[in-house]
Order: sequence, then C-alpha cells, then structure tokens
Amino acid sequence: MAHRLLLLPGDGIGPEVIDETRRVVGWFAQNRNLAFELSDDLVGGIAYEQLGTPAPDSMIEKARASDGVLFGAVGGPKWDSLPFEKKPERGLLRLRKDLGLFANLRPAICFEALKDASTLKPEIISGLDLLIVRELTGGVYFGEPKETTTLPNGEKRAVDTQVYTTGEIERIARVAFELARLRKKRVASAEKSNVMVTGVLWREVVTRVHAKEYPDVVLSHVLADNCAMQLVRNPKQYDVIVTDNLFGDVLSDEAAQLTGSLGMLPSASLGAKDTNGRQHALYEPIHGSAPDIAGQGVANPIACILSFAMCLRYSLGRGADASLLEQAVERALAEGYRTPDIMQQGMTQVGTGAMTGAVLTALAKLA
Repeated sequence: MAHRLLLLPGDGIGPEVIDETRRVVGWFAQNRNLAFELSDDLVGGIAYEQLGTPAPDSMIEKARASDGVLFGAVGGPKWDSLPFEKKPERGLLRLRKDLGLFANLRPAICFEALKDASTLKPEIISGLDLLIVRELTGGVYFGEPKETTTLPNGEKRAVDTQVYTTGEIERIARVAFELARLRKKRVASAEKSNVMVTGVLWREVVTRVHAKEYPDVVLSHVLADNCAMQLVRNPKQYDVIVTDNLFGDVLSDEAAQLTGSLGMLPSASLGAKDTNGRQHALYEPIHGSAPDIAGQGVANPIACILSFAMCLRYSLGRGADASLLEQAVERALAEGYRTPDIMQQGMTQVGTGAMTGAVLTALAKLA
C-alpha cells in the first residue's frame, strides 16, 4: 500500500526545499521498496493570494487523509500588513490545531563535520544531541481572550492569555518521558513556576506523571530563562527538554542555532494515536521562509530532507531507512559539501540542488 504524503511548499524558500525533498522521496521509492502517493496543495501567503485564505478547507481535509504532511515554510514581508487572521502563519497554526498536533519534536544535533560552524567553541558543541519536546496546541498562542482594545483614554491594550489544563500537560509529559526511555533516560522540564501560575501547575503535573509512571527516568526542573542560559553555557547537560508552547518556540530556535545554522535542523509535530495506532503528523524544517534568499538556489535543503527522515521514523515505521538518510547527510557533509549558510574555509560551496545531489550520491554508496 502506498504511503500518502501531502506536500505543502508554502512561501519563500519553501517550494525550493520541498522540491529537493521530493527528489529524496523518489530515491526511496525506487531503491527501498517503498511506494508513495504524493499530492500538493497551497498554504500560507500563496494560498491567501490565490484563494483568499492562508488555510483552505480543502487543504486541511487533504492533511487529515494523509499519512504525513511535508511542510515548507510560510510568511514574508509582503503579507505583513494583512489582518491577523489572514496572515500566512495562520495556515500553520490551523494545521496544528485542526489536526491536534500537540507534540513538537525538535532535535538539535551537531554533526561532527560542522562542529566548527557554530558560534560556540567546538569543545562545547561537539557531540551535541538533544531533543526539545514542545507542547504545540495550548498556551499563549491559542489561549483566549486574545484581543486588542481601546481604553477610555485612547490608549490601546493588547491581551494574550497563557492557559494550560492538567490533561494538556500530562500528555506532552508522557511523550517526553517515552522518548527519553529510548535515549539517555533524562528529562529536564522548563517553565516559569516562580512567576506564572501555569508554571506552577506545569511543574506539579510533570512531577506527578514522572513519579507515578516513569520512575526509571531521571527528572529535573529548570526555569526557562535559566535553561536558555544553560543552553549556551553547557548544552550537553541536557538530553530531552520538555516545555510549553512559548518557551519551546524560543528555546528550540536557540538550540538549533547552536549547531551552526537553522538550515540544518528538522522538526516533527505529532498528534495523539487513534484506536488503530494512526496519528496525524506534520514535518517541517525550522528555518522559516527566508524571503531574502528565495529563488536564488542557495537555500540549505538539509533541514527539510531530515524532516522527511523523521517522517520515515515516526509516521511510516521505517527506522532503518530514517537512519540511512541521516547517515547520508552526515557523509555529504563529511565530504566537504556546504551551502552558503554553513560554508567553511576549505570546503566546497554548492547550491540547493547540488547539496541534494551530494546526499543522493551518499545514499547510493551507503545502500
């Protein structure tokens, strides 16, 4: 049976990196006894321009019916003046909400070939392999009320609401603990329990879930601002970090930049499994739309390619194929191929297509 994948290129460099990932999907179809049924649709700014909405209902329905969604990027300055509900980013937020994608997995891995590309010293970053588990459908991004009002004195007041329930915290904690059992059995929970009541509840619930269900995993608590500092001081002290939507957004981008480039790192957003074991899932590079380099053929496709590797692992149950693809990326980097964002002295600078070509060549050699 063919695996149904929905490709949502979106805006900026999204179409470029999705096209390169499509080449990699094709290689696995030809060489690894896999069959895919691919479809494409619009999301973000381009969807607004053509259909008047950044998240068309038809696209959402296709996403619901797919085995996995490969997402490019959305947004750009040309849409900054749109009303809030029409902005390109609302397309991604609706996908997360309508598909129930509550668990965002963001690995931060430093490939040995890139240990000198980070702004941190090589001895600090070499060997880094951590995973941030971010709650994705609650918190301040979705809490109500969310509004801007005009006060009697003419000033404006904007309100965003941070809100979490016990159930939301329990389910993301379980994801983190389950993944930790497959790694080094260490979880750090990051919140702001010193100043936020949601942080107090977060710490209480995570502590209870840990004691009752996962005593074999080592749990530590850290305030989110301290966690941000620790990530640049000694990032290898962490293995799995679990945190809320807002802090997860900030900490995962910080962790990603430690490795040298946002163009290197993938992400997975997973929903709850149904009674048949099926779950909705969306896979995306974390680099954003990068409109300043769109159309120039210089974007780094590796984050999107590695997002497909996560799709192989989490949605298609092909862990060996996922590892093969990750090894191919590492080999291409070890052979000196670099896009401009990770270029180093003595390496070979290539464009988007040539970097994908180097990964495909490595796949052929490894397979």
